[in-house]
Order: sequence, then C-alpha cells, then structure tokens
Amino acid sequence: MFGVRSVAGQVFLLQVLVVVLVIVVALVALVLQARRDSTTEARQRSLDVAETLAYAPGTLRAMTGPHPTAELQPLAEKVMKGTGVDLVVVYSKDGIRYTHPDPALIGKHVPGSGIPPSSPTTRTRETTQGRTVVSYAPVTRADGTAVGTVAVGITVQKVTGTAARQLPLLLGAGAGVLAVSAGGTALVSRRLLRQTHGLGPVEMTRMYDHHDAVLHAVREGVLIVGGDGRLLLANDEARQLLGLPPDVEGRSIAGLPLATGLAGLLTSQRAASDEVHLSADRLLAVNKRPTAPYGGQARSSVVTLRDTTELRALTGRAEVARERLKLLYDAGVGIGTTLEVTRTAQELADVAVPRFADRVTVELAEGVLRGEELAGAGTALRRAAVSGTGAGRPLIPVGELIRFAPGSPQARCLEGGRAVLEADLNAAHAWQSADPEHARRVLEQGIHSLIAVPLRARGTVLGTVDFWRTRPTEPFGAEDVPFAEELAARAAVALDNARRYTREHTMAVALQRSLLPRALPQQDALEVAYRYLPARAGVGGDWFDVIELSGARVALVVGDVVGHGLHAAATMGRLRTAVHNFSTLDLSPEELLTRLDDLVARLDQERTAEGGQEGLTGATCLYVIYDPTSGVCSLARAGHPPPALVRPDGTVTLPDLPAGPPLGVGGLPFECTELHLPENSRLVLYTDGLVEDRHRDLDTGLDLLRAALAHPDRTPEQTCRAVLQALPPDHAGDDIALLVARTRLLGPDQVAHWDLPPDPAAVARLRAAATARLETWNLADAAFATELILSELATNAIRYGSAPRHVRLIRDRHLICEVADGSSTSPHLRHAATTDEGGRGLFLVARYAQRWGTRYTPTGKVIWTEQPLHGGGPEAEPGGTADDPLAQWADVTL
Repeated sequence: MFGVRSVAGQVFLLQVLVVVLVIVVALVALVLQARRDSTTEARQRSLDVAETLAYAPGTLRAMTGPHPTAELQPLAEKVMKGTGVDLVVVYSKDGIRYTHPDPALIGKHVPGSGIPPSSPTTRTRETTQGRTVVSYAPVTRADGTAVGTVAVGITVQKVTGTAARQLPLLLGAGAGVLAVSAGGTALVSRRLLRQTHGLGPVEMTRMYDHHDAVLHAVREGVLIVGGDGRLLLANDEARQLLGLPPDVEGRSIAGLPLATGLAGLLTSQRAASDEVHLSADRLLAVNKRPTAPYGGQARSSVVTLRDTTELRALTGRAEVARERLKLLYDAGVGIGTTLEVTRTAQELADVAVPRFADRVTVELAEGVLRGEELAGAGTALRRAAVSGTGAGRPLIPVGELIRFAPGSPQARCLEGGRAVLEADLNAAHAWQSADPEHARRVLEQGIHSLIAVPLRARGTVLGTVDFWRTRPTEPFGAEDVPFAEELAARAAVALDNARRYTREHTMAVALQRSLLPRALPQQDALEVAYRYLPARAGVGGDWFDVIELSGARVALVVGDVVGHGLHAAATMGRLRTAVHNFSTLDLSPEELLTRLDDLVARLDQERTAEGGQEGLTGATCLYVIYDPTSGVCSLARAGHPPPALVRPDGTVTLPDLPAGPPLGVGGLPFECTELHLPENSRLVLYTDGLVEDRHRDLDTGLDLLRAALAHPDRTPEQTCRAVLQALPPDHAGDDIALLVARTRLLGPDQVAHWDLPPDPAAVARLRAAATARLETWNLADAAFATELILSELATNAIRYGSAPRHVRLIRDRHLICEVADGSSTSPHLRHAATTDEGGRGLFLVARYAQRWGTRYTPTGKVIWTEQPLHGGGPEAEPGGTADDPLAQWADVTL
C-alpha cells in the first residue's frame, strides 16, 4: 500500500514490526511457561498416583500374600486407565516386578530397583516416548518396614496436550491483535502520507532546507492570505513590489499600504487570472487561487504578483509586428492570384486597407499595362487601382493619366527609387506648392499622412503605390516605411510577372493570329463561315483552314494541338503549313493524314534527340474534300471528333467515321469515308473545346450542338452565332474552332466532258467542241489558249497514256481543263534544247495556264490547268440551248 521510500511507509512498517515482535515474544513465553507447567503437572500426577497405590491397604495385603501379581496386575491396569498414566510397576524389595504393562516383563528382576526409597521421589527421563516423569513411593507395613516399591510414569507430552489445544486460540488472538494494530497503523500512515505527499525523509529534509531559499529567490511575488484576512506569508519579491515592511506576516491586509483594488482582491474569496492592478508606478499581473485542494487553511489563498510594466510595452510592439507579418502573409497569398496587371494592382490596394492604410492608390507606367519592357517609369503614370475610405469617388479615377509635379512625394520616390514619408501633409509645403489645387482637395478629405513607395522589379521602376491615412488614424511613422517597402516589393514581383505574361500572351496571340487564315479563299463550292475563340488560359493550338484544290474542289481542315502557349501555337502553324503543302499534291484524305502522321513522328524524334520535353504527339486533325461537280465528300480523321452533317430537311447526324489514331502515334492506317451530300447541306467541323467542358460531359455538349444545328433555313453565319449561343464559351478552358460550310453543286451547264479515243485525229474534233462550248459560255477570248492546252494534253494522253481517256471543262471562277487517262506516269516540265524536236508542249501549257498540275486517281491520273476568265464570268448566262446542234454535238462521244 505504501512504498518504504516514503516517511508514511517507513512508519507503517516499523509499527507492524513492533507488534509482530511483541506477539512472537508473548507466544514464546507462553510456550515456555506451558512446557514448565506441563512437567510440574506430570510430576504431581505421577506422584499422587504412586502414593495412592502404595498406601492402599490392598496393595500391602497383595504384596505380602501368596499371589501378588494376580492381585496387583489387574489393579495396575485399572489405575492406568483411570488416571491416564503411561506406566504402573510394582517392585518387590528384591527388585522383582509384580506388575508391568508388558506381561512378558512381569517377574523379571530389575537391577537397581531392589531397595525401596525411604520417601516418595520423582525422576525425569528421556525415553523413546519422549520426556517422561516417573514417581516412586515405598509400600510399608504398620511398623514402617518396606515390602516393595510402586513406580508410576507419565510422558510430559500427554500432559501438554491441553496447552496445545489452547494454542490456536492464542494464535487467533495474536492475529487479531496484529490486524487491529496494523489497521490503526495504516490509518495513521495514510494521513501521514497525505500530509507528506509521499516524500521520503531525505526529500522532506531537502524540501524544508530549500523552502526559504526558493521562496525568496523567485522573481514573482508570493503571498499567502488566511481566511481571516491576515497575511500569513510574503516573500522578498512581494515585499519589494508592494513596498511592505519586514514584519508583515500576521498583520491584516486592511492595515497594509496597498491600493484599494488590490487590497479588495486579496481579502475577497474570488479567484483571479492575470488581473492587472496599479501599485505605485508598476503594473502588476495578479493571480489568485484557493489553497483548499492542496492543504493549508480551509479559506486561505495563494497570490502571485508579476511586474508587467516593461512586458506590456514589448507586447504592444510584438502585436504590431505579428499583425504586420500576418498582413505580409495575406499579401503573398492575395496578390498575384491572376496574371492580369490591373487585377494585381487592385489586389495590392485591397490587401493594405484598412490594416495598414485608410486609402491606397496604385499608378503604373503605360508600358506596364501593355506588357512592354521598360527602361524607366518616368513621372507620367496611369492610375491602375484605388481602394479604401472614399475610394468610390477618388480624386483621380482609375484609368486617368497622372503627371506628378516635380517635388511631389511620388515624383521624389520615382526619381530616388526609395520610399518617401510625409508624416504630416499639412506641413508638407513643398508638396502643396507643387500642386496647390490637388493638395487642397486631398487635405479636405481628411488625409493627413502619406507614404509613397516605388514599385521596383528587376531593377526597373514599374510605378508607385501610395499609402494614405485619414483622421482619426494616427499618422505614419519611420517604423512604417520598411513595412511599406516590403509590401511594395512583393507586389512589384507579382506585377512584373503579370506584365511579362501580358507581353508573352500578346506575342503568342499575335503569332497565333498570323498563323491562322486571315481570309478565306474565294470559291463557289461551299459557303463558309467560321469562329475561332482562344481559351482564357492562354494561346492554344486549335486551327482550321479552307484550301482550294484542283477541279473546283475545296478542302476543309480542322485540327487541335494539345497544350497551350507559344509551343502549341508554333506547332499549329507547322501543321497548317504541312497540310497546305500536302494538299498541293492533290492527295486523298487518308494519304494526306498518313504523310502528316509521318511528319509529326519525325519532328518528335528530332525534339527527343535535341533534349526537348514537349512533342507534337497528341495532335488531332479532320480533313474533308468536297467536289461540287459530283456532291461527293471524302473525309478522314486522326483522333478528331467527327463532323456534324445537317441535311436540307434539318436532320442532324454525326457520320460514323473511323476515328484513327492521333498524329504521331503511328502503327495504324487511316481510313477514308465518302458521303454524297445534296445541295444546301451543311457540314459543321469543330474542335473538342466546343462540346467538352469542366461543367458538362461530352454527350450533353453534342445534344446542345444538334439542337442548335436543327434549323436548315439558317445561313452558315447565323449557324455559327446559334451554336455559340447554345454552347457559350464563358469559362472555356480550351480553344474553340468552328467551321460551317453549306454545299453547292455546279450545274450541268457549267461542266463539259468528252471521252477521248486513242486516235490522234480526235484531237481536232476535241478542239472544235471545246471552242463551241467556250462560245456558249461567252469565253471566246480564251479559245486560243484553251485549244493549245487541250491539244498538248490530249496528244500526250493519246501518245503516252492508256485507256480510259477523258476530257473535262469546268466553268467556275476559273476555266479548268482536265485530261485524264489510265496511266500513272506524270509529265515533267523542262527546257528543250534548240535541236530537240519535242519537250516544248508543257512549257507552252505552263505559259498559257495560270496553274497546272497532276492529280492521281484510283484509275490513273488527271492533268489539269486553270485559266483566268477574261470573257464572261461564272455569272454569265450560257449562250446555247438544248436545241443547239453544236451543243448537242459537243456532248456526244468523239
């Protein structure tokens, strides 16, 4: 229950040991006394039995009679049973046994037992039965003559059996005494333990030895006040803080020279925690707690006093520093959340009001707002932000150009590159004289103090921030200037980052716009409208294009490059240029995407070899070729969303086109799909930014797109507006490219075609038929050049080509001549020598045609030329009719 280390434990153990020792001694004494009493009782009992038997008349008569054993043995046995002795032996005067417990020993002579004692005697012997007491008594006649001896023996153990039966009672009584003693000792020790708090003797000695030293050496005043209002204890620090006399213990608190509030607290029963009381010229923090739970008198209390005069001043300065650090942290978090210059300037103004200034204005150089590099801010700045009291009606509104007068605080801080403090603007005569009207209006609004700090970043002054204070706020001091400079320095970094981002964004946007088509080509196959909306996050890689192809065909292209920034824009420009170059080869959509995929793979390998991190892999593309002569639309895509097709009846479908892998992945072929589109169908190409958004899934976007397109009466321009209204790009995270094309068909009166037999004489008939058709189209001025071109191309097809051979004239914005044959060989333009007989035909074709080229088809090739229209244009009415014999002859097979 208690450790022997404590005083209470040692007292308890000592008392228990004393009680146990007393009980043991008592038991030992009792055992010794019982043993002595048992021996005495054994002697007395054996002697009484021996004398009684020796003096009995029957004993003398039996011993002197003829048969002593026969008479005495039964008597001896009866005596043994009746008295409880262990041995009754009768001897003759010659030492012969007349009786014995063992009949075999009767009649035996016992040496040394022949002479009867003169008087009864007792002897003690150690036998096999234990310690035994034997008493001898003589048997005498009336005349005193001895005739024999009676011996009676009894073991001491038989007599001590009574004491042994009493021993448990004695032990129980001793145990009870021990328990009662231990219980009482435990109660005493427990109380002692509570009072000594389990301390050992050494610890208690040390505690009392150092009690006075610790009490009086501590730097806090300590008082113990009794429940009756008397001062029980006061250490040296308390006497010094309160100015108490040396003999203050035992005196009443009311009689001490204490302040009324402090004396009332000491005499009251309430607790106190860091209550500040004025004592003389000191501010004391007073703590008071009752001592009841810890000992002492029932209503006494302990009071501690701490001098906080200097601590209060330090705490005030520390609180200001903490608030400034918190403001700097908030500035680091709240300034520069966006990369907009004006927004960052407004965040600087907002974060400083009202915790540092009552009003804040920010002025920036014009070049900073435009994202330009600066050599210096100058003194002409534009106000970028205002915040604080009265900021709703500032003296100079946001956006106004401000020219700071020489000598003004702002001009001085810009020139010197350091903060300028005007603690009292009323006394700043130089500032008032530099701009009297502005100074008057500032002072009328109650502004009385200013800190103007330059915004410097990377050695360049971007502008200035002005911190103003109004009445009744205290004016700025010199200690406020470093904080204002630190705040401005952090904001200047954010402003410079925003300026640089603005510059880079402007450059990227300019690059992107220069890479995108500035105007769509003039063509009659499609009526096209488009929209391009860059993402809010920055310049992206979405692009589109409309490309004129041979044979009055038109290619529509929409692509998307993963990522944003200059890299994405430059990549987009490279892909657009590559598509333009590949389209001049008159490749089919799947062949063009295959070559574009190979190009992207090579570019990625080059960037990997150069250690580049960003590749082109992930770009997508949709390539569409529309032929207005047949209404056939050929499409292929590389990981791009499929186009939307709007039929003339308003039905909106998404053609099931093979997706194909994104560009640069490789390994899988691209597939082409052909669609026959009736006139006035609308083909809608777009990038995924139109239908995908963080706030809606793809299916929802496609449903909205279908609903916006289900109006066949709209023009492509109206369709673009309707689509962007249904899918507003308010929070677009990606670029949006939208291309809407309405199909047109060239009428039969705009196309003439003939089959070309393998006969050179057919060339003359072909020239005549072509001339007749040109006259029908009011293009007689182009007849000579056209005849020359057709003669050369048809002659080459007959001479070097194979069947089938076909000739076609198309009147569009240009006059197009096409000669097709089944051979895959292509003619090449060359300069013939003066001695060569041939090789000048294509040279003449190139001279008379505006453009010419070769287009390969699944059945061979097509040599085509384009000529400008000098006579009637595409809008001219054809001159022939169905009844015209020349026209009828021109349409037949030559």
